[in-house]
Amino acid sequence: MKLIKIITFLLFTIIYGFVNCQNETNRGYKVSVGDPLPALEMNMRSGEVWTNKNLKNKVVVIQFTGSWCSVCRREMPELEEKVWQEFKNEDFLLIGVDTKEAKEKVDRFIEKMEVTYPISYDPDGEIFSDFTIEGAGVTRNIVVDKNGKIVFLTRLYEEKEFNSMIQIIKTLL
Repeated sequence: MKLIKIITFLLFTIIYGFVNCQNETNRGYKVSVGDPLPALEMNMRSGEVWTNKNLKNKVVVIQFTGSWCSVCRREMPELEEKVWQEFKNEDFLLIGVDTKEAKEKVDRFIEKMEVTYPISYDPDGEIFSDFTIEGAGVTRNIVVDKNGKIVFLTRLYEEKEFNSMIQIIKTLL
């Protein structure tokens, strides 16, 4: 009987881990294309607090980043030039969410990266965890349409996927 309980526990653990772990289907996301944007409360570097109301009737890209992420460092200048500078004068927002770092470190990182798009602090990773499964990595972009629906999800920085994201933004605007 004890052996059956152990085997049952192990099978449950394996199946649960398989279903809920990052894989090619979910790519580490809890959210999916078509889902509404989760409720947000973002403490911006500007000192403002933004919620979903600040994003209403805008195409939004939420970018998760961190100073320790080398892929993020490669992607951020591309986001600045090819996304933010291209669309910032339209009904568009690109918001960087620096996750799991102290404000002072975030401020130094953003100044060094020389990006001008709005940045939110996420020191405890709470915003990040609203979108991703436990253990998921950063360098993610979530594209949201003007109705607040998630329409595109990226993972890592891959040029073809990045260019697809830009085309989707153009279509939504």
